[in-house]
Amino acid sequence: MQFVRCHPQQHAAAILDILNEAIAHSTALYEYRPRTPESMLVWFAEKAAGRFPIIGAAEGDTLLGFATYGTFRARAAYKYTVEHSVYVHKDHRGRGIGTALMHELIAAAREQQYHVLVGGIDIANATSVTMHERLGFTYAGTVRQAAYKFGRWLDLGFYQLILETPEQPVDG
Repeated sequence: MQFVRCHPQQHAAAILDILNEAIAHSTALYEYRPRTPESMLVWFAEKAAGRFPIIGAAEGDTLLGFATYGTFRARAAYKYTVEHSVYVHKDHRGRGIGTALMHELIAAAREQQYHVLVGGIDIANATSVTMHERLGFTYAGTVRQAAYKFGRWLDLGFYQLILETPEQPVDG
């Protein structure tokens, strides 16, 4: 397995497949409808504009999974906090790929001088909760019944990892 920086031409279709499978079959994404190929162009452009990495785990030309982060809240004082996502293709889960991707993503956050990574996780997703806790994330709270999908209310748990960066935070 190798880590790659994902690009729209090479990886948009594979990322779209991973996301749409999660939308259709899980509560990892609180969305109802599959995303379109056109939406991926906007998604990649937003990541590029924010200088947010999209890190892929690949074997040859096969994308096994990806991790990224983006704006936590669109207010200036939140500039050192990002919200991350990590998804692994359904055929490659249980191999430690998500954990490996998160190590890469945490390193990227340190390099970019972020201070807090936040993960919003469906509280019933024990696998993701456990992975985050093993990586040092701590429970920060739950928004009860935050979403409704598959005929039931879903609780959204927040987990955070506080980094030692930035070395010199500034206001403004």
